[in-house]
Amino acid sequence: MTSIRETLQRVFGLQSFRPFQEEIIGQVLNGGDAFVLMPTGGGKSLCYQLPALHCEGLAIVVSPLISLMKDQVDALLANGVNAAMYNSNLDAGTARNVLESLHKGELDLLYVAPERMMRPGFIHSLESMPIGLIAIDEAHCVSQWGHDFRPEYAALGALREHFPGTPFIALTATADPQTREDIVNVLGLHKARRFITSFDRPNIRYTVLEKHQPQAQLLRFLQTQGQESGIVYALSRKRVEEIAGHLADRGFTAAAYHAGLPAQQRKDVQERFLRDDISIVVATVAFGMGIDKPNVRFVVHYDLPRHLEGYYQETGRSGRDGLPAEALLLFGTQDVATARYHLDQGSNESQKRIESHKLNAMVGFAESLTCRRRVLLGYLGESLKKDCGNCDVCLDPPERFDATEAARKVLSCVYRVGQSFGIKHVVDVLRGADNERINKFGHSHLSTYGIGMEYSHAEWMSIARQLIHRGYLVQDIAAYSVLKLTPQALSVLRNAEKVELARPRIHEKTQKKTVAAAMDLDIDDLRLFESLRELRRQLALENGVPPYVIFGDATLVEMSRVRPRNENEFLGINGVGQVKLERHGSAFLKVISSDLSY
Repeated sequence: MTSIRETLQRVFGLQSFRPFQEEIIGQVLNGGDAFVLMPTGGGKSLCYQLPALHCEGLAIVVSPLISLMKDQVDALLANGVNAAMYNSNLDAGTARNVLESLHKGELDLLYVAPERMMRPGFIHSLESMPIGLIAIDEAHCVSQWGHDFRPEYAALGALREHFPGTPFIALTATADPQTREDIVNVLGLHKARRFITSFDRPNIRYTVLEKHQPQAQLLRFLQTQGQESGIVYALSRKRVEEIAGHLADRGFTAAAYHAGLPAQQRKDVQERFLRDDISIVVATVAFGMGIDKPNVRFVVHYDLPRHLEGYYQETGRSGRDGLPAEALLLFGTQDVATARYHLDQGSNESQKRIESHKLNAMVGFAESLTCRRRVLLGYLGESLKKDCGNCDVCLDPPERFDATEAARKVLSCVYRVGQSFGIKHVVDVLRGADNERINKFGHSHLSTYGIGMEYSHAEWMSIARQLIHRGYLVQDIAAYSVLKLTPQALSVLRNAEKVELARPRIHEKTQKKTVAAAMDLDIDDLRLFESLRELRRQLALENGVPPYVIFGDATLVEMSRVRPRNENEFLGINGVGQVKLERHGSAFLKVISSDLSY
């Protein structure tokens, strides 16, 4: 028989395996299941494509994105592999031809969309065929904890019952520890061998800029990139088209890509980008997954992503060839307010809580004063022993100070409140706040109450986030993001370890004095104020009235400070009457409640 190394060279033109690839392929060919966590550009696809050419029977690859399927099928066909895809984009004639090839046993690999895969008739037809391997790509989609949860993907857990003797391989580039366990449970991979590679992409330089005149910031950045290939991500279709037009008007070869464009136009943009006919694609996150373009030199996030998993995956589309690449994020508080508003529109409270935690982690990364790579990898469950030297914080480091005493205060306070409260409550205790929640739990009687008056609320929040990033604390996503001590914290509490942190940088607002600034709101209250203003704007548009008719600014400022938790407290806010409570109370209370877990 041809060896897998011979196939590697013959079919794929590769001289050697990347780390873990050979072991993963061996595991699958020996009939075992595998769970693979490998970064974008790490070579995941080979882990099922190569064994498909050695196993007896058809290899099925379940994939969520048609662009991913097409790209991989085209590459396989170019390599002489009998591969096809079966999804809703196929016309009736092409679909019939694919099914005919399938039933004749002419295919080595078949890429299938999850909703097609789970059709009873399709599963029944496959049960009569020899199936040598089932691969679940982008496996984080099966998990409610994953950043791209899809209910139709979760249904794939039933496949094990239909194909009990077939080896399964689940693959993803991004999954925090909670998501990993959920993938294993949903897909029935309890006996699977796990292959976890490093998430680190040291060739990518991470930079975060405070968003200010973003079009000008983007232009200045692009002028440093020459004619290199890159992707600019924005969250809305309208903004994508505005940016693409703005760049084209200034001489850049740029094109827009989003799901609202005709399929042929999207196909043309993708192919022109792959061919280097255009240098820059401005896109929603619909673009990029599965596109194996190795020479993408930069990725810009014009808007704040909703989660670190997506940010990591999207920035990972640059520098796949291992050469230097840039990842620029423009970070603005309005982006956060908009994200929180959209998050609160959901009806699934459990999912909203998960998404809120992920958004908070994304904001924490953007606001970080410590090595960004450490923050990013730490969130994904990987510890970096030293600063990376290739991010904006490392290259232009903030002032550092001996934070041992401050760290002991935070860690002790987390312990005193029973490791059962979130970061904001811990800071409120340290600052000696007088509010209903502290009084309800009797936390004004704790020894740590009011011992942190030397720092502002914003400074303590920064210190606490740095302790999370450095591994002294963890946020329990499954328990409302409460803070818990790690074993590493004990040496600090026992005064056996010194802690050095970055001195918090509290930026003053550069714009003209606002109502919020005049009312002396701290950073966290200002963030909530902006969220409430965004909600007010949306409600005003829906009701066809000026925003102040919903609530005046003074009312929103008071909401931001007091943070009412129920209808009675909401009625106690100046400017809130019974009718406004009935009309708008639930919407505003949702925004406030979401911010409380931050």
